[in-house]
Amino acid sequence: MKKFLLFLAAVLLVVAGYAVAERVHDWHDLEAAHGHIQDAIHEMEHLRAANSYDMGGHAVKAEQFLRQAEREMHEAVESAKHAR
Repeated sequence: MKKFLLFLAAVLLVVAGYAVAERVHDWHDLEAAHGHIQDAIHEMEHLRAANSYDMGGHAVKAEQFLRQAEREMHEAVESAKHAR
């Protein structure tokens, strides 16, 4: 459980880091961040499959937030592509 919480905290810090990082100069930067979120989702799926217990519902909720972030980032990439 502690490893899961540490992983989740690391993922959220990475996502937050991208949010406050250097100004985005190109949609490729957004697309790279989108890829990192997708990687985090795949890691969450792997962790949930490896653990047969519910983790108090926190894993499901964390995965839902990641999927929401993934959708929003996808929309941001598409918007940036069309803004040029």
